Amino acid sequence: MNKDRTSIIKTASIIALIGNLLLAGLKIFAGLFSGSLAVLGDGIDSSMDVLIAIMSLLVARVISKPADKSHPWGHGRAETVVTSLLSMILFFAGGQLVLHSGQHLIEGTREQVPSLIALVATLVSISGKIFLAWTQYHLGKEANSAMLKANGKNMAADVLTSVGVLIGIGCSMLFNIGAIDLITAILVGLWVIKNAVSIFLETNVELMDGSQNNECYKLLFEAVHSVLGAEHPHRARMRRIAIFWDIDLDIEVDRSLTIAQAHEIATKVENAVKERIDHVFDIMIHIEPAGNKQVEGYGLSEKSL
Repeated sequence: MNKDRTSIIKTASIIALIGNLLLAGLKIFAGLFSGSLAVLGDGIDSSMDVLIAIMSLLVARVISKPADKSHPWGHGRAETVVTSLLSMILFFAGGQLVLHSGQHLIEGTREQVPSLIALVATLVSISGKIFLAWTQYHLGKEANSAMLKANGKNMAADVLTSVGVLIGIGCSMLFNIGAIDLITAILVGLWVIKNAVSIFLETNVELMDGSQNNECYKLLFEAVHSVLGAEHPHRARMRRIAIFWDIDLDIEVDRSLTIAQAHEIATKVENAVKERIDHVFDIMIHIEPAGNKQVEGYGLSEKSL
């Protein structure tokens, strides 16, 4: 695993850890002191971001390990697994906030109007989250890390969440209606749930060895056609391992060629693929004689796109 990439992930995680720790502490204190469940919920959401940052640091240690006999493809998938786990944590946190606030709203047991400190804490939170969202997404693109980019999206969503909280608190104070704060808290929880589901669906594609990007397959087939003697690319399979591609591909060659000649063509195809597709971890090319009629039940061909 590239040391520079691991270093970037560590740096981003430390920034997120410190920033969210400060913001979470501020909002939880402000929520409890002012009686605002919306601000308290926003603080709990930031507490989840603290947990995310800690887990990111641990992941950075795992993915830096070389391949071994138990993990011959390396440890890159740890990043995807943790990203999926984080989505579940976010889903649980959002659900708890919705249920807790909804219960108070239905029973009418909490009608307290938030005080000014809730408004100030939310304004500070918006500024801080804008900075954190930018750093996470920027460093995520630099490291090509799905985990960091997902965290950046989560923090960008937190900005909108805090803006919603700010509006809710302002309306609650303006009209002296405590229930507005509870409604805002419910909306915050639903927004957190939405983001959690979105992140889970993205990571699930990789965990299932799927792909939502047909352009990569088009580049793969284009690479085969660029090599003289390589024909009929089929049964192509591309899967992601963190930022890397693991590729399986069948091609046909003239059946009169020697093994050495067929191997040379396969090597040229491999080089052509690496020229067109970044971060190729491994390519396995299976050679078949031209006109092979064997029925194959998996993988993609050009007709599949």
